[in-house]
Amino acid sequence: MASTALKIINKTWSSVSEYLSVPHDEESYKRLVAVLDELIDEVGNDESHPEAALMETIGLLISEYEDRNHPVKEAEPFEVLQYLMEEHGIKQADLKEIGSQGVVSEILCGKRSLNVRQIKLLAKRFNTSPAVFI
Repeated sequence: MASTALKIINKTWSSVSEYLSVPHDEESYKRLVAVLDELIDEVGNDESHPEAALMETIGLLISEYEDRNHPVKEAEPFEVLQYLMEEHGIKQADLKEIGSQGVVSEILCGKRSLNVRQIKLLAKRFNTSPAVFI
């Protein structure tokens, strides 16, 4: 015989299961991401909010799907820089603060490593952690 908790869950499961199950396809993943976005808007950083635990649970379900279906590839610092430049529509000539166009070209080809000064400048410019360039 099912416990009281299981009886309650069984009564409501069909109406909430699509939001409280690990997504197995892109459609259910996107649905959960949309719900999480709404919860973030509602809950914010208020850990005492009644829906904070729900937000955390949905975040973990999304994370499980992403880990399985969209693994993050380790990237070299120059690859990160190339990506950020493309995303921000920046050309080599726009990075004068890290060196001459020749220096920038060598960095982007992986022939030259970024130094600490350049990493700090790039992190500030792209509003990211310096760790992405290490």
